[in-house]
Amino acid sequence: MFKKYFGTTIQALRILALWEGVSFLLILFFTMPLKYMAGIPEPNLVVGMGHGFLFIGYITIVILARSEYRMSLGQTFWSLLASIVPFGTFVADSRIFKPIQQQVQNG
Repeated sequence: MFKKYFGTTIQALRILALWEGVSFLLILFFTMPLKYMAGIPEPNLVVGMGHGFLFIGYITIVILARSEYRMSLGQTFWSLLASIVPFGTFVADSRIFKPIQQQVQNG
């Protein structure tokens, strides 16, 4: 089922990195200001829950990719750290995940 929807593990990781990063930015720049400046906490609950699921999925797929693609300890560390830094997953995608995917495609 996994391969049916995502293809390879690295493709799944790149997709999750994008969505995890977007959800994190939504929390930081949209729902948190609504909660604390406008007193509207509901969007934070919904987006926060979605972000939590995406975060757990991202961490899980990074760990799977580490073993499948023999990612170095440094690549794994920066990939995991990227999930807690704003815009980090976008940088990890361009500097770590995309090159791995290109290596896999080129053989």
